[in-house]
Amino acid sequence: MNTSANNRRSSSRTLHKGQQTRAAILEAALGLASHMGLEGLSIGALAEVTGMSKSGVFAHFGSREELQISVVREYHTKFEEEVFFPAIREKRGLPRVTALFENWVKRVSVEIDSGCIYISGAVEFDDRPGPVRDALASMVKAWQAALARAILQAIDTGDLQPDTDPDQLLFELHGLILALHHDARFLRNPGAVERARRAFARTIRDYAEPAPTAPVVRAFTRPTP
Repeated sequence: MNTSANNRRSSSRTLHKGQQTRAAILEAALGLASHMGLEGLSIGALAEVTGMSKSGVFAHFGSREELQISVVREYHTKFEEEVFFPAIREKRGLPRVTALFENWVKRVSVEIDSGCIYISGAVEFDDRPGPVRDALASMVKAWQAALARAILQAIDTGDLQPDTDPDQLLFELHGLILALHHDARFLRNPGAVERARRAFARTIRDYAEPAPTAPVVRAFTRPTP
């Protein structure tokens, strides 16, 4: 009985240590991919950064492709934690849509010196079919679906006009983020973030349900005799 219990505890500690090691490798891989792109990832480069052997890194992922896919998933998890989950605590309607966009802007603004894996990955894998591209596209579509749901809720609450095309508004908001990333990261334009926010406000005004106007009260005048 004691031997069996000791074996279970030993196995649990080994599993926990293995999970910690894998998490540390993933964190390092995410940092590399942010600066060098997913294609810049390799078992050798990661072994050098982490101070591990190539075989040690390989044992946790099995292949470079699996490593790339794991990095995409890890990036998506962090994206959800920073952008999506804080926003869904906001009231349904425009407050939630605004929070999603604002959190997205903040995420891009801190990635100026590293890069967005969603955007850089799309450039790297747009014409390269395969599991990595599929994983990347799946994560991006999941995020777009979440933003589209928030837009639909804003229509249902009456914050946006009933004839609003959710796909069109989603397309325009995504376009603002791409423009922000381009101007902030590539052109180093210091005003890019505020321009993105102003463009968002103007876009939302175009789709927002106009506020009801007060009825015009005409003054009564006596007829001239």
